[in-house]
This record gives sequence, structure tokens and C-alpha cells, in this order.
Amino acid sequence: MKTFIFTTIAFIGLTLATWAQQQPTDSLEGSKVVLDEVFVSAVRVTKEAPVTFSNLTKEDIKPRNLGQDIPILMNFLPSVVTTSDAGAGVGYTGIRVRGSDATRVNVTINGIPYNDAESQGTFWVNMPDFASSTESLQLQRGVGTSTNGAGAFGASLNLLTDGFSENAYGQISSSVGSFKTLRNNIKFSTGLLNDHVEISGRLSRITSDGYVDRATSDLDSYFLQGVYKDDNTLIKALLFGGHEITYQSWYGVDAATLETDRTFNPSGIYTDENGNIQFYENEVDNYKQDHAQLLWNEQVSEYWSTNLALHYTRGRGYFEQFREDDDFVTYGFEPLIVDGEEVNTTDLIRRRWLDNDFYGTVFSANYRKDKLSLILGGGWNKYEGDHFGEVIWARFASNSDIGDRYYDDTSTKTDFNLYIKANYQLNEHWSLYGDLQYRTVGYNANGEETGLVDDTFNFFNPKAGVTYDLNRNNNFYFSYAVANREPNRNDYESGNPRPERLNDFELGWRYISPDVQVNTNVYYMNYKDQLVLTGELNDVGAPLRANVGDSYRLGLEVDASISFNEKFSLKPNIALSSNKNKDFIFQRDGVLRELGNTNIAYSPEVIIGNILTYSPTEVFQISLLSKYVGKQYMGNIDAESSVLDAYSQTDLNVQYELKCNGFLKSIVFSGLVNNLFDAEFESNGYFFTFDDDFSNPGTITTIEGAGYYPQAGINFLLGATVNF
Repeated sequence: MKTFIFTTIAFIGLTLATWAQQQPTDSLEGSKVVLDEVFVSAVRVTKEAPVTFSNLTKEDIKPRNLGQDIPILMNFLPSVVTTSDAGAGVGYTGIRVRGSDATRVNVTINGIPYNDAESQGTFWVNMPDFASSTESLQLQRGVGTSTNGAGAFGASLNLLTDGFSENAYGQISSSVGSFKTLRNNIKFSTGLLNDHVEISGRLSRITSDGYVDRATSDLDSYFLQGVYKDDNTLIKALLFGGHEITYQSWYGVDAATLETDRTFNPSGIYTDENGNIQFYENEVDNYKQDHAQLLWNEQVSEYWSTNLALHYTRGRGYFEQFREDDDFVTYGFEPLIVDGEEVNTTDLIRRRWLDNDFYGTVFSANYRKDKLSLILGGGWNKYEGDHFGEVIWARFASNSDIGDRYYDDTSTKTDFNLYIKANYQLNEHWSLYGDLQYRTVGYNANGEETGLVDDTFNFFNPKAGVTYDLNRNNNFYFSYAVANREPNRNDYESGNPRPERLNDFELGWRYISPDVQVNTNVYYMNYKDQLVLTGELNDVGAPLRANVGDSYRLGLEVDASISFNEKFSLKPNIALSSNKNKDFIFQRDGVLRELGNTNIAYSPEVIIGNILTYSPTEVFQISLLSKYVGKQYMGNIDAESSVLDAYSQTDLNVQYELKCNGFLKSIVFSGLVNNLFDAEFESNGYFFTFDDDFSNPGTITTIEGAGYYPQAGINFLLGATVNF
């Protein structure tokens, strides 16, 4: 049925594109209009701003865009570490920047917040193949600019979706690879009709068995866009979203299993009535997410322009689990008498649901004249979430009925911010930058894990900086920025968390010439009450955090782009850092101990990346991509059992374009060999401690444990894109 639907929409899309190709147009074929960038002007920066950033364009992404998630495609940017639960980049993936996890990376799409408002996480699996509808992205490291949604505490990631095309086109892409990975998508555009209106869209489907046992992914997504433009107006209406069904693979494996069976997945394991080990076949996440955006840009006058955006996100779904010998009391069941014996445990299957709505508005007014560039803006967003659980089968159901909820929680969160940003050029060398933001957040929840929460946070986030242009090639900058950030839902599980505060200092130098570009910066990020990852996971696989008092991140980042000639280019980067908790205190063996300065969890001191590209002709290129990530601690106590070993990875990427004449414009062939040298490594894991007072009565012993997420050895993806 899904194949039939996919084929039908593909036919309709290509028919529209073919019809539109026959309409008159004055533009060059395949041209994209830069007017689209007005929608992210409030959150993006250029080299004239004292902000550390990296850009990726659609052309940068295209050779490796064969079905893997956006974090994996960003793997070779400076200070970036990525991971995949299933081990091969399809399904749940994660990203860390400067040691800060995804909850601390503020993500916006067309200037609209994407992070889940309550957990602050970013779940790319809900929008599979979104890279195929991304025009460009900018990763700002550090606090960055004032953004909408949860404040950035490690980085800001700003995505711009497909720009409108003046010319009609049709495109069919397919890729196949290891672990039965298969991706198919179709894209189309009508081009500009009557010089004012364009309709475009994409439909994608990705399936994969994953490297880890049963870590399957069954992913569908769509993207539909309508554009109206005239000389002073640009309006875009977008609908996009996805449906993911993934077998759970967030448990990882312990060190012993890692040595004997790297792909083992304990999810869904149980013992049947005959004492045999079985795995529940439907231990899955099943979640749908749909987004609607209405974007309106108006050039009011020669100097003023305005942006207004309305957005709505609808999410709903569950994860399903088989539970063996679970207690009746968890589900409100009354004990039963069976064959004369009391029964108070049962095997059962449960679903834990999340049903949420997120909506709001984002706005800005831009003024640009002579030496002054000014932006006034803000946003108001509201999240409403229902959390509830259902038992859909039980061996002993006691007094329960179908549809009974064993918990039923609600939560709401409102987020309002106003900001003013200005860049003033004093003379041909010096310019000043200022950015003031006021943000207020209200959060209410009544979950069993969180307890009753009714918190309001008011934050003032000032930023200031200076830029010095020595000459047309050399640019220096210094900035100081303050960020404040509220706890997320999971933080309340551990008690009464405090909001965190960051003072970020950035000092940088940029060199730009036709053949060489170099970016160098030193940063010092000083935190108060930083909510660092503890290494532990809660009962649904979400990372737990805790306030640690004083901490800091100090680092040096260097990246470059070097063109040796028309055929060879090199893009190396290196990040060196020291990431410390100050005067850390930990209870070991029942006694509080002062550990001094300890390493912050998941913060490697060395991260190195490189992309070497050879293009013998304009239609053929081959790239060698390498990544090295240094040793990390998965906890904050510098325990040897919490070490995640250093690892390196090398990928090989090939792209060849076959030019055609007539209706068929070109066929682009792509190949990607991941982990070319078949290295065995783990890019993520978890670490936990607990006090054992049963082994030796009268004494308390702290027990340590760890789990690891193994990544796939050598594997491949091959694809072809047909352009009409």
C-alpha cells in the first residue's frame, strides 16, 4: 500500500513539474533566489559579526545525502561529535558541540524553534530525510545570537528549507546500502507560475535494519511548500513532517558483551513459559510529527523590512514495551488469587504516550542604512503536552479495563522573548555589535517523575562585541555574551534543579582569500550551576543531568578551506579544549569526597576533522573524510570505568554526474563507504553508580557500571538521482 501511494504521488509530482517546464521563464535553469534568506536574517550572522560559526550549503551536503540524518552529515564540522543508536546513521542520532549535548543546541528551522519545548531535545528521526529539503544551515558555536526557543548553551543550529526555484524541475532519488538500508524520494517544483507563484514538494521513505540487532527503522516524511513573491513581498506556506517506527536500541551493551557480541540488543528480551529467551517483536517507538509554517517578508521601504511567522507543530505517538513480572501496584491493579495463591505481578505490554501541540509566532523588523544594521524582534510560543500510559495486554489484568490509563499527566510551557540587535560600522576598520534579549519562561507539570511544577523564569541575556577588519583579507573579533537557561522536564526527576548561567568569551581571527580561508578562535565558557550530563539514563533512555556549581570550557578551534588548484581542496579542522567541573564533590562508599577539578562528562579534549577532495572534472569528485575524537569520560568523577576510548573514522565519498539533453537533464551517481578501515569504536555510552549496602551489612559500597553504543564497521550506501 505504501509503495502504491509513493508511486502515485511521484507520478503526480512529475506531471506537475513537466507541465510547469512548458511555462515561460526568464531565469537561468536551476537558479535559487536568495530572498529566502530573509527568513533567517534574525538568527544568522556573517563575518562582520563577532560570532564563531560554520556554514553548510545544499551543495556541500548533496554528495553524502543518501539517507543518513542531519547530525551525521554535520559530523566533520569543528568541535562536533555525532552518534547513532542503531550504529549506521539511520534512526535515532545525536550531536554534541563543544561537549554540549543536543538539549543545549538551539535548533531553528526558518527562524522557528524546533527543539522539543519540554525536554529541550532535538529528534531528527521525526523528520527523516530532512536534509533533502534543506537549502543551507549555519552552526554557531558558543552562545551565538539571540534565538527563539530554549537558549543556546553550546551552539545554535539554524536551518533554511528549500528556496523557491524560478524554473520547474522534477527529481527522483534512490539509494541502497548495508543493513538493508533503502531510501527513495521524489521532489518537484512547478517553477514560478506567472512570475509570482511556485509549488514544490518532496516525499521520502527510508527503511533500514540497522547495525545493532533489531534496530530497524521504518521512516516516512513529506515536505510541501507554496510561495508567492512580487517586488516587495515574499510569502511561504510550508507543511512538513514525518512518521517514524523504530525498534528501540537505546539500551547499549556492557563491556563484556561488547567483546563477545557487539550487535546484541537487550531491548524486548523476556523468558517464555518454557524458560527460553525471546524478544518481543514490537518493542518500538511509533511517533508522528507534523509542522505548519506561514512566513511573510515585506520590504516596507528602502531601509525597512519585516518578518512575520506563524507556526504550529502537532506530535503524537508512543513507545511500546513488553514487561516481565511487573508489579501490580505500578498500574493500580488489585492483587488476585489464582489457584489459591496471591498474584501481584504479571507479564504485560504497555504503551507510554506523548500527545502534544506547539504553536506561536516569531517576528522581526530589520533596518539597514549606511553604517547601521538594526533588528528588533521576538517570539511567543506555547507547548501543551499530555503524557499517559496504557496497558494493551496483561497475563493477569486484575481490575483493569481496555483503555484505562495507569498515569495521566499534563504539562504546559510558555516562552516569550524580545530582543534588539545592532551592528554599527565606526569606520572602514572597526564595527561594534550589541544584542540585548529579555526572555520569560513559564513551566507547569504534574508528572509522577517531576512532581508538581509551577515555575517562572525571567532572563536577561546581553551580548556585545567588536570586529576589526585589518584589510580585505584579515578580520578579527571579540565578543562577550551571557546566556541563562531553564531546566528541562527530566531535570526535575532528580529534585529541584536550578537554572543555569553562562558567560561566553570568544576571540577570533578570520583570513579570507580566493584560495585559502582560515578561521581561528579561542573561547572561554564559564558556567554557574551548569546542568551537565551525569552519564545516567532514565527509564525511557533519556540522559539525566544535574547542577554542578562552577564549571568551565576553555578551547581553541581552527578550521580552514584550502584550494590547491582547480582539482584539489582540503578542509581540515581541529578543536583542543579543557572542560572542568570546579571543586567537584561526590559521595563514594557513603562518604562525601572532594575530588577537586574533574572532567565534564562527554567532553573530549581533542576533536580533529578533515575533508580532502579531488575533482578531476566538473562532473566527478572523490572525497576522503576523516574524524578523530579523543578520550572522553561518561561521568563527572574521572572513573576509569567511565572512559569512552578515543576513536577515528574515515569515509570515502564519490559523486559523478552524467549530463543529458532534453527532458532528462542529468543523472547523479553517489557512493559512500563509511568507516573505510573497518575500525571498531563506540561513539557514545552511559555510566552509572549506586550504593550497595546488602553485600556487606553495615557498610556502603559504591558500585560503578557502564554501557556502550557500538558503531558499524565498514558499510556502504550507493545512490542515483535523476533530474528532469
